[in-house]
Amino acid sequence: MDRPEYYRFHQGEKTLPFAPQEYEKRLTKLRANMADDGIEACVLTSMHNVAYYSGFLYCAFGRPYALVVTPTDAVTISAGIDAAQPWRRSYGDNITYTDWQRNNYWRAILSVTGTGGTLGYEADHLTLAQKLLLDGFLSPASTVDVAPMTMGQRMHKSAAEIGLIRACAQVADVGGFAIKDAIKAGTREIDVAMAGRDAMELEIARRFPDAEYRDTWVWFQSGINTDGAHNPVTSRVLRAGDILSLNTFPMISGYYTALERTMFVETVDAESLKIWEANVAAHELGINLLKPGASCAAITDEINTFFAERDLLKYRTFGYGHSFGILSHYYGREAGLELREDIDTVLEPGMVISMEPMLTVPEGTPGAGGYREHDILVITEDGNDNITGFPYGPDFNVVG
Repeated sequence: MDRPEYYRFHQGEKTLPFAPQEYEKRLTKLRANMADDGIEACVLTSMHNVAYYSGFLYCAFGRPYALVVTPTDAVTISAGIDAAQPWRRSYGDNITYTDWQRNNYWRAILSVTGTGGTLGYEADHLTLAQKLLLDGFLSPASTVDVAPMTMGQRMHKSAAEIGLIRACAQVADVGGFAIKDAIKAGTREIDVAMAGRDAMELEIARRFPDAEYRDTWVWFQSGINTDGAHNPVTSRVLRAGDILSLNTFPMISGYYTALERTMFVETVDAESLKIWEANVAAHELGINLLKPGASCAAITDEINTFFAERDLLKYRTFGYGHSFGILSHYYGREAGLELREDIDTVLEPGMVISMEPMLTVPEGTPGAGGYREHDILVITEDGNDNITGFPYGPDFNVVG
């Protein structure tokens, strides 16, 4: 039997998250940046960049994937286990590599790039072992880290992206209302979380009948489990007076959004209410600070001052917000757009960012627990557009 190193297996119709023109615009900008840096081909390997420039969100399961971009071609490189699905879900060409012999992945990439050129790669994603294979198979004259450049492009959202993100935020609200309805003393965290997840998945299927459905999830935490923002769901049973953290995360075509709210079961004590209201006030302050021309560091400094004046800064656990787009809890990050002291990025129209102050008060301290509110905002020409609709604060979120 003749066993090829790679081949093209194309069947079915292409179905993309965005119109072909959207991907062509992204690739045109990437190619212009490549030309400025003298890059002859980019070998993009991260889930977020492959998805951003092609529409295809791969499932690695231990296998490498790529998108190779040249001045004339855009070719996804995928494993045989996926058959033609990568071609149907990507803009441009697709090559399938086989596992009949080791490193056919790199042979497939070589068929597009050739040898001896200047290659772009993602230094924050490619492992040392794979970088050695890149050098060995492609023999580049030089390599250039394109991760910062591509991140800068992803940070500025198109109108089509903002439209999708807006729909995602509305789906997150749907999950939030389902969770609120499911909360009562005696219910387990996992049962509440499933109610929110199921509601979101049904809503996504209703709104996006041609999409692929995966990766939507909920983190619903109670009591001591609220102390960390990313604490997983457990079977802990809710009790009257518990502090709660509602977190809904719909995923649509690789685009992630979030809704996060502090809640209490049935009643909230006076000390907890005081801390909760202070965090809500910081949240509202932060929303008002999100406008063109403001730097991430300066916004962070103002919220820090607000908390310090109330002796609450010692309870802050992380930055006050981050970019939204093609990212998830297991891939992608637009670290150049985060509300932290060490980020000097200046906000510009078309950026999408959260405001999410969080305070964690240790067990044994009055008001113990984790308090967090989270809205998503689109930076506009003269301010911001808050695309989160679920209410925050004690008037709405003492439930059960």
